[in-house]
Formats: sequence, structure tokens, C-alpha cells
Amino acid sequence: MLTVNKKIKSIFIVCALSLLVSIGCKEQISSPEYQTLVPQNNDTTGGSWKMYLAASPDDIILPIPNATSSPEYTAELSALKGYINTRTAEQLSTAKYWSSGAVLRWNEIARALVAKYNVAPPYHADSAAKGNPYPVLNPPFANPPIASRVYAYLSVAQYDALVASWSMKYKYNRPAPKLIDNTIENVISVPAIPSYPSEHAAIAAASCEVLAFFFPKEKEYLVELAMGHQDSRLRIGANVQSDIVAGDSVGKYVSAKAIARAKTDGTGAAGRADTVRYPIPMISTVWKSIELQPDGAPLRPGMLPSWGKVKSWAVPNVDAERPAPPPALESKEFKDALAEVKTIADSRTREQWRIADFWADGGGTFTPPGHWNYIAAGLIRKNNMNELRAARTLALMNISIMDAGICCWDVKYVYYLPRPSQMDASIKTATGVPNFPSYTSGHATFSGAASTVLGYVFQSEAGTLSAQAEEAALSRLLGGIHYRFDNEVGLRCGRNIGGWAVKLGQADGSPQ
Repeated sequence: MLTVNKKIKSIFIVCALSLLVSIGCKEQISSPEYQTLVPQNNDTTGGSWKMYLAASPDDIILPIPNATSSPEYTAELSALKGYINTRTAEQLSTAKYWSSGAVLRWNEIARALVAKYNVAPPYHADSAAKGNPYPVLNPPFANPPIASRVYAYLSVAQYDALVASWSMKYKYNRPAPKLIDNTIENVISVPAIPSYPSEHAAIAAASCEVLAFFFPKEKEYLVELAMGHQDSRLRIGANVQSDIVAGDSVGKYVSAKAIARAKTDGTGAAGRADTVRYPIPMISTVWKSIELQPDGAPLRPGMLPSWGKVKSWAVPNVDAERPAPPPALESKEFKDALAEVKTIADSRTREQWRIADFWADGGGTFTPPGHWNYIAAGLIRKNNMNELRAARTLALMNISIMDAGICCWDVKYVYYLPRPSQMDASIKTATGVPNFPSYTSGHATFSGAASTVLGYVFQSEAGTLSAQAEEAALSRLLGGIHYRFDNEVGLRCGRNIGGWAVKLGQADGSPQ
């Protein structure tokens, strides 16, 4: 477990905020103060919801908790009072930080790390010579498909850890400490749910382990955060030590399952050009890289050409979601589409510039998948979701976003459609030109999937979410890097992909 060491300095809001500020990202990644999360609906049946990584909560073996009348539990209560009585102002700030939504706080941390590592690595001649110019590094180049993978594994691990925690909570039904000893007061409100195992400890352990797997250079920082997170539940009297230990065990078990899947999901070969499913495109003028390298090195080939072979979550087969070919380059339809890009590029309005910039999410940001996590987090807070419900929402959305990236990158390297600026060098783009083929738009596909899942969860917001997805798709035309049909087809594909995740949600046993 992540042992709580009394000598370790308290982790508080400034610690998390310092990372977010230091990376200098362009997005609204911040660590603001929020109200303590005390939802009205505790989803008491949540322990029966279907998991992704484990077959059942029963797969996780925990010791039967000591009875609250036992000498062992009495000793734990005594120790808990010691934690409370020696609590510092910084430790109270830490507790407030995590009590405002632990699932969402770890999602914020993930977005900050993605932004920090969303910088293309230098050209490696040795890797390029071996056919892998974009090796999946550890830590990674957190481009959009890689970022979608981080968010998906984090959210799924959080969700499974919480389903298991809910199952055991209502199996053992251990009351919160303050219900056993009325001298214990919670200075911060605590949800009225059983205390064993601690859901916060489970979230901390699962999140820390998964993020440390993806960002190993940040492991020390992440472990420190997780320890501070778990310690905070003792400092406010929410849990006794055995609750924390049990929750930590649940999180570790689930994260190990997540990491085992990640190691075998096919990502390792995704940068290899020699593993592309259709390496010979049937097109008269193929897409070409324009990414220059220093010191006269050759152009870097397209990014993640075999990402379409990565293991998906909800979509059973990428072939089922591959759209028809784009218009032929010689066709009137294509020429008209290219002319539209040129017309917009020559006369962009201030509003068009704003839209293109708002949804750009390029290097140094938390990427388009992160943008939709930011949107989802706002809706989760607005609807005051409990930790389990928040994790379910993010898990469904992020598996759909990861699947969207897999399906979209498959399409890109089937058709190799040139970017507008390759076909007409006079087109001036409003944002950087990504180093992969044009058809279909990744932004549109990500957005179609995310908005569909969020529209299923937040039905009253479905119209607004759909409009946001359409604007995100349109932004790529306004930016001069996609044809209109790239966006329209990508959006439609994304919505179909989101539909697969919605089916999982409809069958997971959760009341909608």
C-alpha cells in the first residue's frame, strides 16, 4: 500500500497547482477551489455494476474488517483522534482539495501531465532506420491518440476500483468513524456511505499507479500526491487506517489489471511504418510529411501510422467503422472542397480565427481528448455526481475517445489523403499542420464520440454538446487544415463510435 508516513511533508493544493503552472500550457488547466462533494445520490447498488478490467469485485480478496466493538477498532479510533488533533492548516487544505472530487482532481493532474509531455521528441536516426520514427516513448510524446489512451486507462481503473469499493462497502457495512464515536467531528462533510474500504484510498492508488506507468519520470511526485490524498482522509476523521489500507489494496489490484492490458494493447508497434495495414494507397497524389528535421535529417514520416491496430474498448472491429473513400482528387467535389478551404484562408473573420484557435489544442496543451475531459468535468460538477458516477461518466467517454482515435488513424493510413496546403501551397493555415493524412479529421471524430457519450449521460445537455462537437469539427476547416468532408465524415464516424460506448453504459447495470 501507499504507507502514510507521519514524517512526510503534507501535500496541499499548491503542490498540485505548481505542476500545472510550471508546464506553461495554453489550456484552462487550473486547480481552482471547489465545494466539497456531498452528492444526494450515493448509488448504493453501484457494487453490482459491470466492470471492465476485473470479472467481479469478488476477485479482489480483502480481510474481513474488525468489528467496531473490537479492541483493534477501538485502537484505530484512538489513533484517528491523534491524526485529527495534530492536523495542520496545510493538511486541512489538502483534505479540502481532495474532498471536492477525487476522480476529477486526478483527471486534472492527468491533463496537466499530458500537456507537459505533448511535445514532439527529437528525431532519432536509429529509430527511423528501424522503421519506427515515432517510437512510443516512456514517458510518451503525449499527442492526441497517446493522450486518449492515458485518459482511458486512468478512468477505467478509477471506475473499476470504485465498483469494487462500493461492493465491499455494502457487503461489510462498516459505519463511518463519527457514527461510532460522537466525539469525532468531520470538519469537512463526508458522504453518508460505509467506510470500508476507503473510496478515496482506492482512487489515489489506482490513479497514481496508472499515471506513473505512463509518466515514469513523475512517479515520485505522483506517489507523494497519493500519500497526501490518503492521509487527508485520516486528518478529517473520514476513515480509520484499516479503511485506507483496504482501499489502497483495491486500487493496486485494479491498476495492475489496467497496466497488464496496456502492455499488450498493441501500442508498442503503433509508430512503425512497416506495420501499416494498407501501406500502398490507391490515390494519384498521396499525403506527404512536411515536418522538417534539424541538421538536414530526412522528413519525419507520418505520426503513428499503425495506431489503427491498437486494441479498442467498445468498437468490436475498426473495419466496421471505416467510411467510404474521400472524393477523388480529380473530381469536382474535391476541387470545390479545396476551393472552399482557400476562400476561407484568404478572408478569415475574427470569429473564425477565434473558433480555430479555441479548439486547436495543439502542442503543449492537453489535446482534443483533454478538452472533452475538461468539458465533462464541468458537467460532472454541475450535476454533483458522486465519485462512482463521475468515474463511470469519464470511463465511458474516454474509452469512446480512445476508440475514436484508433478508428480515425486507421482511416488516415488507408486513404493517405493530402492536406489542403499540400494541394495548394498558397493556403495559409491558422494553426499548425499535423503530421499525418487529412481524411478523416481527428478533432471531429474525437468530438463526435465524446459528445455522443456525454449526451447520453447528460440528456438535458445533449443539444449543447452536439453543437460544441460541430464547432470543434468546423474549426479545422476554418483553420485551413481540413476539407469540409473530412470534418463531416469524421463527426459522423465519431458519433457512431460513441454509440458503441453508450451500449456498454446501457448494459452495465447502472440506473440512468
